[in-house]
Amino acid sequence: MTTFNEEESRQRAREQVRRIQLFYIHLAGYALLVLLIFYNFYIMDDSPYAPAVTFVNTAVLIGWTIFIILHGWRVFRGRILFKKEWEDRKIESFVNESKEEETTMWE
Repeated sequence: MTTFNEEESRQRAREQVRRIQLFYIHLAGYALLVLLIFYNFYIMDDSPYAPAVTFVNTAVLIGWTIFIILHGWRVFRGRILFKKEWEDRKIESFVNESKEEETTMWE
């Protein structure tokens, strides 16, 4: 039987996973947008509307970059890529793996 705290923590974990999924979807859309805008810059010829199109494309690129940074900051709560806790967990997992290999090795 699960307690209320376990159920609440499970719900928070689901919400966090959902936020991370949405961030990666947002990031994929951003990558696609960047590719399309750079392709647009590549194929744009000397038309009378080229400066206006360039301005709009640049504004969208800058705006979406700011939003993707803010979205990532909100999802990951300002965490640095490799925090000390992450390093400790990875070290512990490698130590455990090496212990398992030592105990299961045939001589």
